[in-house]
Amino acid sequence: MPEPKPAAAEKKEKKEGKKDAKEAAKEAPTEHPEDAPQPQTDEPQGLFLEKPSQFLVECGKEVAVAVQVDGAQLSAKPAIKWFKGKWLELGSKSGQRFQFKESFDKEKKVYTFELRIGKVVIGDRGDYRCEVTGKEKRDSCTFNIDVEAPRTEDSGNVLQAFKRTGEGKDKVAGELDFSGLLKKREGQVEEKKKKKKDDDEDAFPPEIWELLKGVTKKSEYERIAFQYGITDLRGMLKRLKKVKVEVKKSEAFTMKLDPAYQVDKGNKIKLVVEISNPDLPIKWFKNGQEIKPSAKYIFENVGKKRLLTINKCTLADDAAYECQVADEKCFTELFVKEPPVLIVKGLDDQQVVVGDRVELEVEVSEEGAQVMWMKDGVELTRETAFKYRFKKDGKKHFLIINEATKEDTGMYKVMTNGGQSEGELVVEDKQLEVLQDIADLTVKATEQAEFKCEVSDEKVTGKWYKNGVEIRPSKRIHITHKGRFHKLVIEDVRPEDEADYTFIPDGYAISLSAKLNFLEIKVEYVPKQEPPKIHLDCSGKMGENTIIVVAGNKLRLDVPITGEPAPTVAWTKDDQLFMEKEGRARIEEHKEESSFVIDSAERGDEGRYTITVTNPVGQDFAALHIKVVDVPDPPEAVHITSVGEDWAILVWEPPKYDGGQPITGYLLERKKKGSIRWMKLNFEVLMDLTYESTRMIEGVLYEMRVFAVNAIGVSQPSQNTKPFMPIAPTSEPTHLTLEDVTDTTATLKWRPPDRLGAGGIDGYLVEYCLEGSDEWVPANTELVERCGFTVKGLPTGQRILFRVIGVNIAGKSTPATLAQPVTIREIMEQPKIRLPRHLRQTYIKKVGEQVNLVIPFQGKPRPKVTWTKDGQPLDPKEINVRTSDFDTILFIRSAARHHSGQYELTVQIENMEDKANVRIRVVEKPGPPVSVVVKEVWGFNVLLEWEPPKDDGNSEITGYAIQKADKKTMEWFTVYEHNRLTRCTVSDLIMGNEYYFRVYSQNVCGLSDSPSVSKNTALIQKTGITFKPLDYQEHDFRMAPKVLTPLINRTVVAGYSTALNCAVRGHPKPKVTWLKNQVEIREDPKFLMKNSQGVLTLNIRKPSPFDAAIYTCLAVNELGEARTECKLDVRVPQ
Repeated sequence: MPEPKPAAAEKKEKKEGKKDAKEAAKEAPTEHPEDAPQPQTDEPQGLFLEKPSQFLVECGKEVAVAVQVDGAQLSAKPAIKWFKGKWLELGSKSGQRFQFKESFDKEKKVYTFELRIGKVVIGDRGDYRCEVTGKEKRDSCTFNIDVEAPRTEDSGNVLQAFKRTGEGKDKVAGELDFSGLLKKREGQVEEKKKKKKDDDEDAFPPEIWELLKGVTKKSEYERIAFQYGITDLRGMLKRLKKVKVEVKKSEAFTMKLDPAYQVDKGNKIKLVVEISNPDLPIKWFKNGQEIKPSAKYIFENVGKKRLLTINKCTLADDAAYECQVADEKCFTELFVKEPPVLIVKGLDDQQVVVGDRVELEVEVSEEGAQVMWMKDGVELTRETAFKYRFKKDGKKHFLIINEATKEDTGMYKVMTNGGQSEGELVVEDKQLEVLQDIADLTVKATEQAEFKCEVSDEKVTGKWYKNGVEIRPSKRIHITHKGRFHKLVIEDVRPEDEADYTFIPDGYAISLSAKLNFLEIKVEYVPKQEPPKIHLDCSGKMGENTIIVVAGNKLRLDVPITGEPAPTVAWTKDDQLFMEKEGRARIEEHKEESSFVIDSAERGDEGRYTITVTNPVGQDFAALHIKVVDVPDPPEAVHITSVGEDWAILVWEPPKYDGGQPITGYLLERKKKGSIRWMKLNFEVLMDLTYESTRMIEGVLYEMRVFAVNAIGVSQPSQNTKPFMPIAPTSEPTHLTLEDVTDTTATLKWRPPDRLGAGGIDGYLVEYCLEGSDEWVPANTELVERCGFTVKGLPTGQRILFRVIGVNIAGKSTPATLAQPVTIREIMEQPKIRLPRHLRQTYIKKVGEQVNLVIPFQGKPRPKVTWTKDGQPLDPKEINVRTSDFDTILFIRSAARHHSGQYELTVQIENMEDKANVRIRVVEKPGPPVSVVVKEVWGFNVLLEWEPPKDDGNSEITGYAIQKADKKTMEWFTVYEHNRLTRCTVSDLIMGNEYYFRVYSQNVCGLSDSPSVSKNTALIQKTGITFKPLDYQEHDFRMAPKVLTPLINRTVVAGYSTALNCAVRGHPKPKVTWLKNQVEIREDPKFLMKNSQGVLTLNIRKPSPFDAAIYTCLAVNELGEARTECKLDVRVPQ
């Protein structure tokens, strides 16, 4: 039976249970994020169905963030990116502490994306952003992660420390163990300190600490904090100050790679490291992959330096590189800078109709360059606009619209990293022009009637109507469409064919109408003699009719004539007889009819025409006036009167000839200079003789032209205007200030205008005005190019206002005026010398060099400047001094040793003055050392001593250079390049040689011109050596020639080269002779003899049947000879 627990213990257990439950509840979300309650989310908007808001997580635990995306709004899987802060993308850290998961619910069409961060540190707290991008839409959401310090398990529960002593006694009895309590509290304090130290070290990821420890500029701290989303910048700096940075000396590297390198695209770059041991192996890596030597990557060894040369850098070489020596690595990053891509040929303005294919073309300076297309300021991509097609062809880039619509009208822009170009696209509705209308016809019975018209579009179809009823083709009625021509042909005309005929093009509100008149022939009894008669409405001596014909059209006048006997016909033009039977204008004679035909009417055909018919019975006469109307001549005197930032005003005069019809208006076109595409500026005719063209690009050359319009049509274009450029005056100059003022002058300074425009700026005008007056007086007659000007000749004591105006080719800008008037009176200013930093210490120059000291000062009025050297005035023959209002210059053309000393500069205004001292030291090479002596010789070593030179060249001796020379050759070799002491030990000398030594002095100017040679020599004594010959019998290697591999019989094909091989050994080396049929083969180009390590070869070039023989190889030396032979057969192919 369990014993009952005391009440105190029971309460204690209940409290501990509640506490444990609370801790478990707090820790549960971090250990099991899938079971944790979901964070508070906002109402679903955009693509997100569920958004995270804020997370609180304990340091060292794990946190999971999940978002849900509505897949019903997307046609394909979206792309997701997680960011910390504004720019740090977490995808690059995948696999370290950051893990990414994704899933898709097909039934609900919901994408779930999860970000899991393990072992959270203090540096992970901050704002985060999730960005989802689909083809049609994109959306983003933000959330915050806050990290709190870890909790201790006991939570500082002091009551647990008050335990009773005595294990065998009852729990209610016993004494409190105060010593145990104190020990436990001490342990807790130490544990807290250790925990705090660990927290400080683990507050940020290790890679951030490495960056912070290597920072040399204070501004870098803010950049790193911004990049990695660290909000507690002050806390970060406090913890960094407590951390002791231990500089670990590299054992393998004496010089590591720089943190980063930059190279222009197409150039080469060298990465250099220096290692401590040249025998250590070295490896180079690019993005973790080992680099092998090639034409692209060249490895070089120069002493202890190791170089990696990357030739012809491309964007693919922009990567992280590392160098590994033994177990140590050093890292760097290479940035490849791409040169700016310039636009060689820009966009042209285009004007098309609906349904046309549009091709915008631009040419850039480099092949494969990236360009960005924009329409009305919005970027065009394949994902957002399916109707656009992008094409590259070398340096040319195209934006293609297969079927243009009116929505495609706008301003298109193409941008590169080195420039941009704009062009306007105008899409109009299709307009059909009637080039030739159908004409009325009068046709006799059984003849053919042909209606013909011509329209501007070859693809347009249409229908023919008779009195409003559509005509269907039949055996007698033919309807044809060929190109721009539409014909209706009626064979065997009948009286019922007389009607109104109409042609209506499909899709256009245009109708062309004409009337067919049926001429009925009546047979009447006519007496044999009848006076002639002209059957025209204008017949008679006084009758005259006007016929109007459009230039280029055909005119045919069919004049019916009656009379018995048949009358003779005579035509006249302007009272001159016309008898031409052939040609463009001609007369055609038919029975009872005379026709006057003009195939293509011209202006010269206009005039008064008469027809006279005569027979014995009488005469008849008729007069006609033919008027040829045409399109007008082009307008004249087309020119630009004024231009602005994006506009220009065009003026012209009416044409000299209006084409016989009144001018109804004008049409205008515009294009960029060098382009061939003209763009219409107005679609309805303009009645005025002036026009303001807008929506032009500033800085681009344009040309314009004008067309005249009358009832007949449109004239030829006028001459193009001279190329003009829309430009505007600059904005007003900025930051106008008064820099200085005297009794008669005022000095102004300003900055260039904020907006210069394409015209740039030619200069500035400065004007002034007395206070209370409105008259502005120009201060300069010529433009001032720099941003400063001194106005002279001003009245003393007057209050004057100043203003500055920017001027360019477009005119004057608005003026920039000083806010307050200026009183013209000089202000007293105390003198002060501003000694440059490099002159505050001793100024050192070599003998013969120039000394040019520029020392600025200030003070008003102009102070008095005085130079002295060591308290004495300067010699003007050797030292030149020039003084201006703001500085003084001390100049020595060729410095000498006596120019050294202390120079004093005094600047004085009345009883106020300021002084500055400048110390100059002129140095030269030192003299040679004194008394070079060989003090001691032992073994292969020599001790040298000497004394410093008498003349140190006015500079401290920094060291000595020691050389040695063998007495036999007297060739000098350097032993020490820089030895600071006046003695040295020379080692590694050669036994038996006698040496001289010489010493050079060295200071900041270099080595002395002459050395000092040792007075005595050093002889390295030889030690006794006895040669004892060895007692043994040498082996006799001599042997007579011996055939190791004999020749073998061979059969070869004629024309194919062959070789005979054998091997012979002998010592001394035997002499080899080749024989053919026992005759020695000498210098015959057909045979080539070789001997390689005893292997003998006879090459026979293209053997013929005559080369078939017995070949012998003979080897002979002083001990004997050896011979081998073979038979060679040469077979001729059949």
